[in-house]
Amino acid sequence: MARILIVEDNPRLAALIAGGLGERGHVCDVAHSLAAADDALGIAAFDGLVLDLGLPDGDGLEWLAHRRSADAPPSLILTARDALEDRVKGLDAGADDYLPKPFAMDELAARMRAMLRRPGARQETALAVGAIRFDAAAHVATAGDVTLDLTRRETALLELLLRRAGQVVRRRAIEDALYTFDEAVTPNAIEATVSRLRRKLEEAGASGCLHTIRGVGYLLREGAA
Repeated sequence: MARILIVEDNPRLAALIAGGLGERGHVCDVAHSLAAADDALGIAAFDGLVLDLGLPDGDGLEWLAHRRSADAPPSLILTARDALEDRVKGLDAGADDYLPKPFAMDELAARMRAMLRRPGARQETALAVGAIRFDAAAHVATAGDVTLDLTRRETALLELLLRRAGQVVRRRAIEDALYTFDEAVTPNAIEATVSRLRRKLEEAGASGCLHTIRGVGYLLREGAA
């Protein structure tokens, strides 16, 4: 699971991309302008960026070149500018990949997966704590010999806890990883997701791994298998 920022001023296309990547396990936020993209990047940590170039408040290439000197995540340019010269300019500006419009959703998703697999783009894909194993590329979690049947949010929570195994993960970090800016988070939503994940781990034989640190957050560490 990765958190992706989609910078696209066409609402219908932005929703299509967010829906397509969301169906493939990613959490997607949408910015319809460069200013909104700056605001989003200042609030949350993103694993990847899908960037249109013709934005209403500036040129995406200039913006990307500026962000590249700061903190831009791995970036894929998605634009109608498909000439060779445009592609070269995009890559030279700091893009990690370049896909002309129109495009196939399957290709965009595949390019995003490839981009996130590159060294430095993401952490390791094979995660483990005790009997719990998680393949981040395939989104498959197991406990011993049992394959866990997890929802998207349960999967995202398990991945986050595995990546920070042995550390207390605060509620705010969990909210940022599991929900987009537009999704409402009810007071007990995190507790309910943790409870379901804990139950499924225990049913698979991985009990005593997921701990609640009251008033702070949650901790995953090796327990009884």
